[in-house]
Amino acid sequence: MELELRHLRVVCAIADAGSVTKAASVLGLAQPALTAQLQRIERALGGTLFERDRRGARATPLGELVLARARVLLPAVKGLQDEATRLASGAERAGRYRIGAVNGPILGGLVHRITSNHPAAQVTTHASWSSAELGDLVLAGKLDFVLVGACGDAPPATDTGLAWRAVAADPVFLLLPEGHTLADRDEVELSELADAQWVAAPGDGCFSACHAAACARAGFTPKVLFETEVRGAIDLIEHGDAVGLCQATLRPMAGLVAVPIAGAPLHWRQMLGWLPDGPAARVASQVWAYAIESYADAVRRNERYSNWLGRHPDGQGLAM
Repeated sequence: MELELRHLRVVCAIADAGSVTKAASVLGLAQPALTAQLQRIERALGGTLFERDRRGARATPLGELVLARARVLLPAVKGLQDEATRLASGAERAGRYRIGAVNGPILGGLVHRITSNHPAAQVTTHASWSSAELGDLVLAGKLDFVLVGACGDAPPATDTGLAWRAVAADPVFLLLPEGHTLADRDEVELSELADAQWVAAPGDGCFSACHAAACARAGFTPKVLFETEVRGAIDLIEHGDAVGLCQATLRPMAGLVAVPIAGAPLHWRQMLGWLPDGPAARVASQVWAYAIESYADAVRRNERYSNWLGRHPDGQGLAM
């Protein structure tokens, strides 16, 4: 027999009561049953724990050792149980927000709003260039929400099974080096970049096909696209080796300029997704509202996009 916590409680009860008979009454057991249990405990420990006579039960040296350890272990285990219960109930009340995101302007403001309005909440983030990967993590229960982009009216590039709400829809802008001959223009015709070399960060949506189709409508085939991570793409544009496309809400960056494309031939939607029958569904509307507010902040801090919206009041599809 392996020693268990309930056995230590029996030993303490006998010592506290001063006899097996009184301990049996306290524990709600028959005296013969408690005696048999004490004997099994003593066999497991290899010796007698109590000297018993008509005056009661007194601990032997082995019994004193077991009692000393038991009086430390039992309160420690009780404290562990109480603390774990408090933590679990507190976490349940505070909420958990595990958010996956593809590069975009919303994540920072969203996290800020959650942590400000729910200080005890557990918030974690996971970054990926793949919307499909993030969707799989939600379906597997490893993320609660995903923030991804989708080209035009296309659905997010992820498995079905998620609920989606659009946060906003924006035109796609050109990203040019500050010294580019077109950088000061209010708008640029896509055909003016027929000889340009293009660069883009990786992704698993249809954006490269949409870009190629827009260029074809403008009368040219784009040159081979450089594909690299975001920092590498920015470096190539900064050095004048390529031009890129960017979200209209891109935070202004030294050395780079986001310029509208005439006619807004490309659009990008910001999408929030979650598992409709999962725990996140209870707070999805609030998280969506936070995402809307975060997006509005991104628009306000981008003067060029704000000016463009002033000239094209129907050009922005803020989700409501």
